[in-house]
Amino acid sequence: INPGETAAIVGKTGAGKTTIASLVNRFYDPQGGRIFIGDQDIRDITFESLHDTVALVAQEPYLFDGTVLENMIYGAPDISNDEVKEICEYTRACEFLETLPDGYDSLVLEGGKNLSSGQRQMITIVRMLLANPRILILDEATSRLDAYSESLVQYAQEKLFSGRTTLVIAHRLSTIANADKILVFDEGQLAEVGTHDELLQKDGIYRSLYETYYAHQGIEELDENLLSDLQIQVEEV
Repeated sequence: INPGETAAIVGKTGAGKTTIASLVNRFYDPQGGRIFIGDQDIRDITFESLHDTVALVAQEPYLFDGTVLENMIYGAPDISNDEVKEICEYTRACEFLETLPDGYDSLVLEGGKNLSSGQRQMITIVRMLLANPRILILDEATSRLDAYSESLVQYAQEKLFSGRTTLVIAHRLSTIANADKILVFDEGQLAEVGTHDELLQKDGIYRSLYETYYAHQGIEELDENLLSDLQIQVEEV
């Protein structure tokens, strides 16, 4: 994966997608083979250096007892309040902050038990942007969100992906199709590599995944050409 690229990792359940995220973060080491960032084997650098460079947004974000602000600046404790507010406005996290009783000073229970899934994930995304990692991994970060929360996260991804190398483990066709390259895994093996269009032209695993899952996710937006003729009708039963 080249610097600045967004690579989507896809495959059936158990194909090894989350294992890739764990290996790059060095939660454990590979039994065979090596992982390089540039020309450096990640086993030869310190954990502190690695985790200053690589950030992970997981399905279940880690939040601790403290305020919303304290959770946001966890990876960048010296950041200014103005910078925090700027990121929150850009990502539209400020929309849910306005609903909390004390805004940035609202208390968060361990694990974010008093927040919705979308609110927890937005706090994590703001935290990642403030830490400004050079490599970002999103492990199905929007899979448990409601439609509104997911729309906020999708909006934030423009800023999230910009200027950094990104690996996305995702189920959203819009995210996958816009990736610079797609890595298709099958039973722990890298089976196919290419863009969305290139892989659809092959009669392979990705095309099968697309036809059985991605293509049925529904339309993203209404066709502007149809709007003038579209009639919305509500009938009383």
